[in-house]
Amino acid sequence: MLIYIVRHGLTEWNKLKKLQGAADVPLAKEGIILAEKTGEALRNVRFDICFTSPLSRAKQTAECVLGKRDVPIIPDKRIQEIDFGVLEGDQVRDADGNYIDPQIETFFRDPVNFKRPEKGEDIFDVIARTKDFWDEKTSDPTLADKTILVASHGCAVRALLQNVDPNPENFWRGSVPPNCCVNLVEVKNGKTTLLEEDRVYA
Repeated sequence: MLIYIVRHGLTEWNKLKKLQGAADVPLAKEGIILAEKTGEALRNVRFDICFTSPLSRAKQTAECVLGKRDVPIIPDKRIQEIDFGVLEGDQVRDADGNYIDPQIETFFRDPVNFKRPEKGEDIFDVIARTKDFWDEKTSDPTLADKTILVASHGCAVRALLQNVDPNPENFWRGSVPPNCCVNLVEVKNGKTTLLEEDRVYA
Protein backbone atom coordinates (compact mmCIF):
# COMPACT_ATOMS: atom_id res chain seq x y z
CA MET A 1 0.00 0.00 0.00
CA LEU A 2 1.20 3.46 -0.93
CA ILE A 3 -0.48 6.46 0.71
CA TYR A 4 0.01 9.95 -0.68
CA ILE A 5 -1.06 12.37 2.07
CA VAL A 6 -1.62 15.84 0.63
CA ARG A 7 -2.37 19.05 2.50
CA HIS A 8 -4.90 21.29 0.76
CA GLY A 9 -3.88 24.28 -1.38
CA LEU A 10 -3.77 27.89 -0.28
CA THR A 11 -6.98 29.63 0.85
CA GLU A 12 -7.80 33.29 1.44
CA TRP A 13 -7.77 32.61 5.18
CA ASN A 14 -4.29 31.11 4.87
CA LYS A 15 -3.18 34.35 3.24
CA LEU A 16 -4.82 36.39 6.00
CA LYS A 17 -3.23 34.18 8.74
CA LYS A 18 -6.62 33.26 10.18
CA LEU A 19 -7.51 30.04 11.99
CA GLN A 20 -9.81 28.13 9.66
CA GLY A 21 -10.00 24.70 11.31
CA ALA A 22 -13.47 23.30 10.71
CA ALA A 23 -14.62 26.44 8.86
CA ASP A 24 -15.38 25.55 5.25
CA VAL A 25 -13.12 27.94 3.35
CA PRO A 26 -12.56 27.16 -0.37
CA LEU A 27 -9.26 27.33 -2.20
CA ALA A 28 -7.97 30.68 -3.39
CA LYS A 29 -6.99 31.01 -7.05
CA GLU A 30 -3.35 30.40 -6.10
CA GLY A 31 -4.41 27.28 -4.19
CA ILE A 32 -6.13 25.84 -7.24
CA ILE A 33 -3.06 26.50 -9.39
CA LEU A 34 -0.76 24.84 -6.85
CA ALA A 35 -3.07 21.82 -6.54
CA GLU A 36 -3.14 21.48 -10.33
CA LYS A 37 0.67 21.66 -10.45
CA THR A 38 0.78 18.92 -7.83
CA GLY A 39 -1.54 16.81 -9.93
CA GLU A 40 0.64 17.37 -12.98
CA ALA A 41 3.73 16.29 -11.03
CA LEU A 42 1.89 13.14 -9.90
CA ARG A 43 0.35 12.45 -13.31
CA ASN A 44 2.05 9.05 -13.61
CA VAL A 45 0.82 7.82 -10.24
CA ARG A 46 -2.00 5.33 -10.71
CA PHE A 47 -4.28 6.16 -7.81
CA ASP A 48 -6.91 3.55 -7.01
CA ILE A 49 -8.96 5.47 -4.46
CA CYS A 50 -9.05 8.83 -2.70
CA PHE A 51 -10.16 9.69 0.82
CA THR A 52 -10.72 13.36 1.55
CA SER A 53 -11.76 15.60 4.38
CA PRO A 54 -15.33 16.74 3.67
CA LEU A 55 -14.24 20.41 3.77
CA SER A 56 -14.26 22.03 0.33
CA ARG A 57 -10.60 23.09 0.31
CA ALA A 58 -9.50 19.47 0.73
CA LYS A 59 -12.05 18.11 -1.77
CA GLN A 60 -11.04 20.73 -4.34
CA THR A 61 -7.39 19.81 -3.84
CA ALA A 62 -8.16 16.12 -4.36
CA GLU A 63 -10.10 16.89 -7.54
CA CYS A 64 -7.27 19.07 -8.90
CA VAL A 65 -4.64 16.45 -8.09
CA LEU A 66 -6.64 13.65 -9.71
CA GLY A 67 -7.62 15.71 -12.76
CA LYS A 68 -9.40 13.56 -15.32
CA ARG A 69 -8.48 10.28 -13.66
CA ASP A 70 -11.52 8.15 -12.87
CA VAL A 71 -10.86 7.60 -9.18
CA PRO A 72 -13.54 7.37 -6.47
CA ILE A 73 -13.36 10.28 -3.98
CA ILE A 74 -14.74 9.35 -0.57
CA PRO A 75 -15.25 12.02 2.13
CA ASP A 76 -14.30 11.00 5.68
CA LYS A 77 -14.89 13.34 8.61
CA ARG A 78 -12.13 11.64 10.63
CA ILE A 79 -9.47 13.36 8.49
CA GLN A 80 -11.08 16.80 8.74
CA GLU A 81 -9.05 19.63 10.27
CA ILE A 82 -9.01 20.30 13.99
CA ASP A 83 -12.08 22.19 15.17
CA PHE A 84 -10.95 25.38 16.89
CA GLY A 85 -14.43 26.01 18.31
CA VAL A 86 -14.80 29.60 19.52
CA LEU A 87 -11.33 30.41 18.12
CA GLU A 88 -12.37 29.75 14.50
CA GLY A 89 -11.59 32.73 12.29
CA ASP A 90 -9.31 34.41 14.85
CA GLN A 91 -6.20 36.17 13.58
CA VAL A 92 -3.05 34.16 14.33
CA ARG A 93 -0.48 36.98 14.17
CA ASP A 94 -0.42 40.77 14.17
CA ALA A 95 1.15 43.00 11.51
CA ASP A 96 4.58 42.50 13.12
CA GLY A 97 4.29 38.71 12.99
CA ASN A 98 3.66 38.25 16.71
CA TYR A 99 1.08 35.81 18.03
CA ILE A 100 -2.04 37.66 19.16
CA ASP A 101 -3.49 35.03 21.50
CA PRO A 102 -1.29 33.01 23.92
CA GLN A 103 -3.59 30.02 23.43
CA ILE A 104 -2.97 30.05 19.67
CA GLU A 105 0.77 30.44 20.26
CA THR A 106 0.65 27.34 22.45
CA PHE A 107 -1.07 25.43 19.64
CA PHE A 108 1.81 26.12 17.27
CA ARG A 109 4.72 26.08 19.73
CA ASP A 110 3.68 23.49 22.33
CA PRO A 111 0.62 21.66 20.96
CA VAL A 112 0.47 18.95 23.63
CA ASN A 113 -0.40 21.71 26.10
CA PHE A 114 -2.98 23.38 23.86
CA LYS A 115 -6.21 23.34 25.84
CA ARG A 116 -9.36 22.29 24.06
CA PRO A 117 -11.26 25.52 23.20
CA GLU A 118 -14.96 25.83 23.95
CA LYS A 119 -16.87 23.76 21.36
CA GLY A 120 -13.54 22.67 19.85
CA GLU A 121 -10.86 19.97 19.91
CA ASP A 122 -7.28 19.53 21.10
CA ILE A 123 -4.57 17.67 19.19
CA PHE A 124 -5.25 14.43 21.04
CA ASP A 125 -8.83 14.47 19.74
CA VAL A 126 -7.45 14.80 16.21
CA ILE A 127 -4.79 12.12 16.80
CA ALA A 128 -7.51 9.73 18.04
CA ARG A 129 -9.89 10.16 15.11
CA THR A 130 -7.16 10.12 12.45
CA LYS A 131 -5.73 6.97 14.07
CA ASP A 132 -9.15 5.34 13.81
CA PHE A 133 -9.17 6.20 10.08
CA TRP A 134 -5.57 5.03 9.64
CA ASP A 135 -6.04 1.71 11.42
CA GLU A 136 -9.20 0.96 9.46
CA LYS A 137 -7.67 1.67 6.04
CA THR A 138 -4.23 0.12 6.60
CA SER A 139 -5.77 -3.11 7.92
CA ASP A 140 -8.31 -3.41 5.09
CA PRO A 141 -7.21 -6.37 2.93
CA THR A 142 -8.97 -4.91 -0.12
CA LEU A 143 -6.64 -1.87 0.06
CA ALA A 144 -3.40 -3.76 0.74
CA ASP A 145 -2.03 -3.44 -2.80
CA LYS A 146 -3.62 -0.08 -3.62
CA THR A 147 -2.24 3.41 -4.17
CA ILE A 148 -4.26 5.85 -2.11
CA LEU A 149 -4.61 9.63 -2.13
CA VAL A 150 -5.53 11.28 1.18
CA ALA A 151 -6.45 14.99 1.01
CA SER A 152 -6.42 16.65 4.40
CA HIS A 153 -5.19 19.64 6.44
CA GLY A 154 -2.12 20.87 8.31
CA CYS A 155 -2.90 19.63 11.81
CA ALA A 156 -4.69 16.50 10.56
CA VAL A 157 -1.73 15.62 8.29
CA ARG A 158 0.62 15.81 11.27
CA ALA A 159 -1.83 13.70 13.29
CA LEU A 160 -1.88 11.08 10.52
CA LEU A 161 1.93 10.97 10.57
CA GLN A 162 1.78 10.07 14.26
CA ASN A 163 0.89 6.60 12.94
CA VAL A 164 4.27 6.45 11.21
CA ASP A 165 6.34 8.03 13.97
CA PRO A 166 4.32 8.36 17.20
CA ASN A 167 5.71 11.28 19.19
CA PRO A 168 3.20 13.96 20.23
CA GLU A 169 6.05 15.98 21.76
CA ASN A 170 7.35 16.41 18.19
CA PHE A 171 3.87 16.80 16.72
CA TRP A 172 4.70 19.47 14.13
CA ARG A 173 7.89 17.67 12.98
CA GLY A 174 9.60 21.06 12.76
CA SER A 175 6.86 23.06 11.06
CA VAL A 176 3.28 23.23 9.87
CA PRO A 177 3.19 21.30 6.57
CA PRO A 178 3.21 23.62 3.53
CA ASN A 179 0.14 23.95 1.33
CA CYS A 180 -0.08 21.10 -1.20
CA CYS A 181 2.91 19.28 0.27
CA VAL A 182 2.98 15.51 -0.17
CA ASN A 183 3.94 12.94 2.44
CA LEU A 184 4.37 9.49 0.91
CA VAL A 185 3.94 6.49 3.20
CA GLU A 186 4.44 2.82 2.36
CA VAL A 187 2.67 0.15 4.38
CA LYS A 188 4.07 -3.28 3.63
CA ASN A 189 4.19 -6.51 5.62
CA GLY A 190 3.09 -4.73 8.76
CA LYS A 191 5.84 -2.12 8.46
CA THR A 192 5.14 1.58 7.89
CA THR A 193 7.79 3.74 6.20
CA LEU A 194 7.80 7.44 5.38
CA LEU A 195 9.31 7.64 1.89
CA GLU A 196 8.90 11.39 1.27
CA GLU A 197 8.18 14.20 3.72
CA ASP A 198 6.52 17.55 2.97
CA ARG A 199 7.47 17.51 -0.71
CA VAL A 200 6.08 20.47 -2.64
CA TYR A 201 5.79 20.05 -6.42
CA ALA A 202 5.89 23.66 -7.59
